[in-house]
Amino acid sequence: MRHHRETVTAVGAPAAIGPYSHAVITASSTRLLFCSGQIPLDPDTGELVGTTPAEQARQCLRNLEAVVAAAGATLADAVRCTVYMTDLAAFAEVNEVYGSYFPAEPPARVAFGVSALPKGAQVEIDAIVALPD
Repeated sequence: MRHHRETVTAVGAPAAIGPYSHAVITASSTRLLFCSGQIPLDPDTGELVGTTPAEQARQCLRNLEAVVAAAGATLADAVRCTVYMTDLAAFAEVNEVYGSYFPAEPPARVAFGVSALPKGAQVEIDAIVALPD
């Protein structure tokens, strides 16, 4: 467990059915980083990367890693993520990629099906991150 974030598992709630925690507690003095949503753009070309939702999710998470690193943290410090998808039928493949980025104590998470995303992307992911001391 990272000292500035602690995951919560609620005994009376349904078990998590994926790589997320019921909730995450942060210390009251913890600074929070609110990351804008990342779509699967190549940072050098600005073009979409990947043709499948899984490939696009991987690029979203790579981009999010870069944003979080610029603030001095890692994705392991995330306390909440939101996943936006244009096709929830692809959720299992996106979930597999997402889970590989959060192998232990994943953040709380919410996922939405949306009608469209910028530049025709299929996936967008944002995060709230507890910055380490």
